[in-house]
Amino acid sequence: MEFLVRFEINPPAEMSADERDNLRARERARAMELRAEGVLRKLWRVPGRLAVIGLWEANDATSLHDALSSLPMFPWIDAVVEPLATHPQEVV
Repeated sequence: MEFLVRFEINPPAEMSADERDNLRARERARAMELRAEGVLRKLWRVPGRLAVIGLWEANDATSLHDALSSLPMFPWIDAVVEPLATHPQEVV
């Protein structure tokens, strides 16, 4: 099942630059693992904001939640998830 996930990242202001750099590196590594697993299909940045739009694939909403909550930045993510259904024009 495919999901469109929009999220904004709101890290705490008191986080040091070193902590932010470490968090970004861990986030990138985990995202690459999710890509290799086929869960994270595509990402887009939203210009001018700490926001991301992603196409994710998971068996169900619980599996998607497990994948999203495995991200190191998850405690600071405000996410909106939209399950997607195949449009009739996409069926060949």
